[in-house]
Amino acid sequence: MSIRIALLGAGRIGQVHAKAIAFSRGAQLAAVADAYPEAAQRIADQYGCQTSTVEALIASAEIDAVLIATSTDTHADLIEAAARAGKAIFCEKPIDLDVERVRRCIEVVAQTGAKLMIGFNRRFDPHFKSAQQAIAGGCIGAVEQVQITSRDPAPPPIDYIKRSGGIFRDMMIHDFDMARFMLGEEPVSVMATGSVLVDSEIGAAGDYDTAMAILTTDSGKQCVITNSRRATYGYDQRLEVHGANGMVSADNPRITGVEIAAESGYSRGPLHNFFMTRYTEAYQAEIETFVQWLGGADIEVPSGQDGLRAIELAEAALKSAQTGQTVKV
Repeated sequence: MSIRIALLGAGRIGQVHAKAIAFSRGAQLAAVADAYPEAAQRIADQYGCQTSTVEALIASAEIDAVLIATSTDTHADLIEAAARAGKAIFCEKPIDLDVERVRRCIEVVAQTGAKLMIGFNRRFDPHFKSAQQAIAGGCIGAVEQVQITSRDPAPPPIDYIKRSGGIFRDMMIHDFDMARFMLGEEPVSVMATGSVLVDSEIGAAGDYDTAMAILTTDSGKQCVITNSRRATYGYDQRLEVHGANGMVSADNPRITGVEIAAESGYSRGPLHNFFMTRYTEAYQAEIETFVQWLGGADIEVPSGQDGLRAIELAEAALKSAQTGQTVKV
């Protein structure tokens, strides 16, 4: 029997999830809701599902799970409503921009016994996942240092910047989760810096467009994260992990794997333009994992606690960038 999933939110990330659900072997895109009915209707027409309201879908006995891809400021409220209605929940990151609100939300999830998975899709990227599995298998010995690079091809609109929560909560939050995934230990301190080097309007909106963070665990393991809102050469997503016995890295996948060698030198295919194509396999894999988990498979998924830990690190990084001090977590 297919898991009947209702999609809440028909924006850009909602469209990505709609495709993943439609191609899932064990799920059915049963319905979609959005504040803009025409956006919901476009997805409904494309995948042959119904449109409805958020409230009706959460209350419906015909829906097994909800996938929350609405604006961040609605996530916690929708998680709580769906948990109280007995629905399984997949929610895009972050749960909320406020740490205390996140804590209250996951308390409701625990009290109701609801199943909640957070959309840290990069854990499911085949390149990053293979790197983590190699580390877990002991091939490089004890992890000592992690380096994560994440650069967008161009800044988002200023209106988005103003409501995003800032580069640490909106962009680097993925890398905080990936740092924990690779380190295998919890960071206990954060030292971060932020600059405005790309667009002065981003600074005027109270945010940074260029940021770095150094995370340190209790045993002394280190992670350096580099973020930028501009990479003229494409969507730059890679990492390197150094251990006692060696190193493992995951480089940028290319649109094509073709390399040309000529008298003028070597040339390779371009990077992906953005997350919709770079992480296609990851989005599909995380939906398949969600469905298998709901079906009773004994597998680990990013939980509400993972969502809380990531926003705690983001909050610490922001405070560090603002004060110039190392912040304990």
